[in-house]
Amino acid sequence: MSTFAAVFAPDGGTWRGTEVDLGDVDAIDDITDLMLDFGTESGSDMTLLLIEADDEWFAVVRVDETGSDPRVYLSDERVVHDHPVAGMLSEAGGLGAPAPVESAGARPDPRPDGDDDLLSDLGVDGEELRSLSVGGGVLPGDVLAVVAERSGFADLLDTMRL
Repeated sequence: MSTFAAVFAPDGGTWRGTEVDLGDVDAIDDITDLMLDFGTESGSDMTLLLIEADDEWFAVVRVDETGSDPRVYLSDERVVHDHPVAGMLSEAGGLGAPAPVESAGARPDPRPDGDDDLLSDLGVDGEELRSLSVGGGVLPGDVLAVVAERSGFADLLDTMRL
């Protein structure tokens, strides 16, 4: 399983970011602490975590300040049974977890879930985020590239993805 995860925070007029390893996280508090620590280092009250796994799904997590609950968006709720991090995010975001389904191959028609307005102030409204999530032929990495471009850290994300 190939997973990319990176945390980003605005630092004045620019963004800072770093790739992170989520292999050792056991709870949403571990993820939130990681995000808050990076935000503090960057001098920012807001951090974003972008996750993309296996060209199959993506997640965006936003923490706005110490003590606030993370806001979570998951591009396909059905992955919560197959990917521990997705399950953890789903639970933390109060998202619905569908019953597991036995299937072989790719899952057509993703089922996004979560706070689709978490990026509205950064240039990606909820309707567009959901549309990108279910758009045929649009890979999760492509959606995250749109998020990064609209938010102002596309070059930073591109550098990490190379």
